[in-house]
Amino acid sequence: MKLRDYQKRTIYQLYEWFRANPKGHPCIVLPTGSGKSHIVAELCKGALQSWPETRILMLTHVKELIEQDAEKMRQHWPGAPLGIYSAGMGRRDLSEPITFAGIQSVRDKSAAIGHVDIVIIDEAHTVSHRAEGGYRSLIADLELINPGLRVIGLTATPFRLGHGYITDEPALFDALIEPVSIEELVYKGFLCTLRSKVATERLDASGLRKRGGEYIGAEMQKAYDTADHNARVVDEVILHAGDRKSWLFFCAGVQHAENICAELINRGIAAACVTGKTPKKERDQILTAFKNGEIQALTNANVLTTGFDAPEIDLIAMLRSTMSPGLYMQMAGRGLRIADGKTDCLVLDFAGVVQQHGPITAVNQPKKKGEKAGDAPVKVCDHCHELVHISVMVCPACGAPFPEPEKKTMSLHHDDIMGLDAQEMTVRDWQWREHTSRASGLQMLKATYYGELSTKPVTEYLPILHDGYAGQKARRTLVEIADSAGETLPDGGALVELCDLLNSARHPAVIEYRMDGKFHRILNRSWEYAATEQAVCDRT
Repeated sequence: MKLRDYQKRTIYQLYEWFRANPKGHPCIVLPTGSGKSHIVAELCKGALQSWPETRILMLTHVKELIEQDAEKMRQHWPGAPLGIYSAGMGRRDLSEPITFAGIQSVRDKSAAIGHVDIVIIDEAHTVSHRAEGGYRSLIADLELINPGLRVIGLTATPFRLGHGYITDEPALFDALIEPVSIEELVYKGFLCTLRSKVATERLDASGLRKRGGEYIGAEMQKAYDTADHNARVVDEVILHAGDRKSWLFFCAGVQHAENICAELINRGIAAACVTGKTPKKERDQILTAFKNGEIQALTNANVLTTGFDAPEIDLIAMLRSTMSPGLYMQMAGRGLRIADGKTDCLVLDFAGVVQQHGPITAVNQPKKKGEKAGDAPVKVCDHCHELVHISVMVCPACGAPFPEPEKKTMSLHHDDIMGLDAQEMTVRDWQWREHTSRASGLQMLKATYYGELSTKPVTEYLPILHDGYAGQKARRTLVEIADSAGETLPDGGALVELCDLLNSARHPAVIEYRMDGKFHRILNRSWEYAATEQAVCDRT
């Protein structure tokens, strides 16, 4: 099975990170639907063919993911020497070079597992940032057997509620590798677009208490699961659904999911409910029927956020609130996969989740414990209830104009659920300078892109000297820019030296960008010049 270009890029960037870092554990960030199982299969295949004595342990916390990952490995590499160790699957095989295992089944089995060279953790955001829990305990024991053990994480959501990014100290992972974005996958047709619409019926979380940084489930269900709410929610879903064929509901609790299912059935909709209480055989039958189109609507409570792939889903109803940006992205991500006849997926936001967390392409940075989270400014069309960025003056869904906004002093953010509308600039020149942040006093790089004389310049800032995730991401971006421009960055180069190097390098031919508040965000840079433009560039 041939890998896509970004899947090859993922493996290349991983090996490059290992070459540059003799120690440490990276986490690869891959959007839902990007085909991480095929990347893992090729990674394992390459490792074993190059170093036949390699032993690999693939870990996850959900039985369904073990089955899916092993199946994709067989598809990609039919002769893969793999075993499965999972009590839930009735399999206990540790004899093969590659073992797919459930963490609950092997957390205390380090002696039986023995020497392992690579541990790959699917859904790596579930690993505790503290030195505790099943993953951390097993890895610590395996490192005693092999001090050179390397751990590779995989996740679509690299943050933990109440902690921040999974690389923030204390943490198992040292860096995030982000080889591809949702924007790129949508642009290339590998993922479909989401549309977000705020609902008329609102489920208000303002009076709910929190525990551990998240809303208390029992209180949320009590507030949201009422006969009036449920009837109006279902009526509104039916109103907006049109000819959409595959509906997925995220509910506030088990009883809520069952009651919403009953409301759908009462209105003649073929519906079913899946919760943690659903027996495995019945659950498998329901999910198969849903994927086959025999069931139109599926309600659930806390079970279909990971390890569930149903590409035909074209409507998602969010009937629960969450403080977790990761859970929000997991819910929305169920609608990203492409399918025949599917043009987009409609997300009906009854609980204000999109407004709270922002677009899935630029989710509001998760807050650490003690920090206050703010709502993202968006607005709703009075005519069709489309949820759009606050700066939009004409509704893209129905064409109705918005009233002139009152003059306010505030920062605007882009917070529709996709955040994909971008502007394009043909670049004629660029200029790199040193810049000192007014907010932090730290120095950074400032790149200004110039287009036609009538076009305003576009500026981006790279805080390569900053600590944490922002600094890591900026340094990766700088390396990618230099590589594309045909330059090699000097080790330990000063900012002024880097500016001189890049000012003499080939600038991009085209950039795509959008506004995040008062700052530009560069979405893509292309060095593909037209023939005449290339000649001009070569002369300059």
